[in-house]
Amino acid sequence: MIKEYSFFKTAFEDFEELLSQQFQNYFTKKSRFFLSETSRKIADLFNDRIKFPKAEIRFSQQECVILLLALVPHIQPNFFESIIQEHLPSGGDFPEFGGVKATNHRSMLPTGETAQFILAGTDIEERLKVHDYFSNEHFFYKQNILWLEPVKEGEPVMSGRIIMAQEWVDRILLNKETAPRFGLDFPAKKIITEMKPEDAVLNEQTAQQVNDIAVWLTHHNQLFKDENLKRKVKPGYRVLFHGPSGTGKTLTAALLGKQFEKDVYRIDLSQVVSKYIGETEKNLESVFRRAESKNWILFFDEADALFGKRTNVQSSHDKYANQEVSYLLQRIEDYPGLLILASNFKSNLDDAFIRRFHSIIHFPMPNTEERLVLWQKSMPSSLLPDASVDLQLLAKKYEMSGASILNAVQAATLQAYEKGRDSLHQDDLIDGVRKEYLKEEKSI
Repeated sequence: MIKEYSFFKTAFEDFEELLSQQFQNYFTKKSRFFLSETSRKIADLFNDRIKFPKAEIRFSQQECVILLLALVPHIQPNFFESIIQEHLPSGGDFPEFGGVKATNHRSMLPTGETAQFILAGTDIEERLKVHDYFSNEHFFYKQNILWLEPVKEGEPVMSGRIIMAQEWVDRILLNKETAPRFGLDFPAKKIITEMKPEDAVLNEQTAQQVNDIAVWLTHHNQLFKDENLKRKVKPGYRVLFHGPSGTGKTLTAALLGKQFEKDVYRIDLSQVVSKYIGETEKNLESVFRRAESKNWILFFDEADALFGKRTNVQSSHDKYANQEVSYLLQRIEDYPGLLILASNFKSNLDDAFIRRFHSIIHFPMPNTEERLVLWQKSMPSSLLPDASVDLQLLAKKYEMSGASILNAVQAATLQAYEKGRDSLHQDDLIDGVRKEYLKEEKSI
């Protein structure tokens, strides 16, 4: 903690000195502000603290100044006001410095114009160069580090507030990696599994198609080293998983992430689609932006909530719903990693949408042989099967998904514990099956 305090104390002292120098330059009518030894010290501090993941990248002096500019309000809210007051003791507005007021935060928040003042003063050529740090081509944006808040049409782009991604705020301030929090502004949940690949029971064709995904994950980078293919092949791989609930769609996505050491984030489209115009795109954009910088596997569940077959536009709601579909289609096609969409019913999806996939994989209900394997793999290791247990009979008689079989075994195991047994009985297993059938309003 002492080391953390020392870093920020030094950085803030250097930053305050830099700002004072630039104010003096401004009031002495120097049109161009040259970065001083102070800014070099700030850059050295940041580059020693921040190790850019998997890349030999060092932040420039200007980039470090912008990073510190974005961080200041998170630590010392009145930092800018105190410096402005020192140089304008009589008060008054100072629009050259930029800055905006926030909703909850009571002090000034820096904007692109603030960065222009500190890095370029009134020099027009240098001020234009500052735009580059906030462009979509700069790695600040590409790596989801920081960006400018969009402004109303007609207002200067640089008057937008500088926003630093929360994960980078945590990374620099707390020196730790934090996972994004699920919420309206980030409608995705990380999915993980303790299961192993051998726990998944898939039919032969489904397993072969899933293996094709693994082949792409292993070799796709080589495609873009080929002089001919790299010009023609789009990055990314789009897959549709379809089939009844509980047949292994989500588990397969989680296992692929585990095998290739990639985070898998699930987005339930039925929960994301908003009744408010434009909110769906906004909610999903934050997920895509972060996923692109992290190379996540994206798993969109309940795909028919947004990509179901549509009739002609009959109302303004239909019009905006179609705009949401167009937005997501474009984002899906542009995503450079593995993107999986899942639906219980392929027939519910629009044919034009289905044609955009590299692979369409059916996850059918398991047959008798597959159900037997599922029953065998689901049995508890802490209870022995009683002589009455006949898994062959259960597999043959009851058509169930893998998830339902696991639920039935779980219910039977709890009943065995409740009755004080050290073995699992057939009647407990059948009772577990009955509970699963009741969920689907089926009789045993």
